[in-house]
Amino acid sequence: MPQLSGPIWIARFPTSTDVSDLSPTFALSVAEFLQALRAAGAGVSIAATLRPPERAYLMHHAWRIGREQADAATVPAMAGVDIDWVHRDRQGRPNATASRAAALGMVGQYGIVFRPALTSRHTEGRAIDMTISNFLGRTVRDAEGDEVRLRTAADLHSVGASYGVHKLASDPPHWSDDGH
Repeated sequence: MPQLSGPIWIARFPTSTDVSDLSPTFALSVAEFLQALRAAGAGVSIAATLRPPERAYLMHHAWRIGREQADAATVPAMAGVDIDWVHRDRQGRPNATASRAAALGMVGQYGIVFRPALTSRHTEGRAIDMTISNFLGRTVRDAEGDEVRLRTAADLHSVGASYGVHKLASDPPHWSDDGH
């Protein structure tokens, strides 16, 4: 029997934080970039690597219902995700306000800032969300072995790009194999 949308879904289908779960080529690029950063004394905190398609589905449709006021009854089903997006009143009638409130609760608990895509670099294993700290003023080796003094975030992004790890400037933690 389907379970109503809401906070109970947040812990299901967790996103990985393990670099080895990324696509093999990108995982190697990320590992080398992280090794160079850590060797230079920078801090790295990984929030997300590979996102299961089920989680992408939950995040995408929670956003659509909660932020875009999509009709919960029109959300297509996904195999393996037995969720009921439509909340009902005591008479059994669909309650759009309750459906939106549950979806907004999910959006908030997921920490979603931008509309999540159903298919993304995260579901493909080609993106990582990470926070890099304590890098300003450090000297780090780029992929060619050259030492680069990190004076700005742009310097950091350039070093990442040398490893094939590209920064998406509009999304603070997001890096990928192509900058998207």
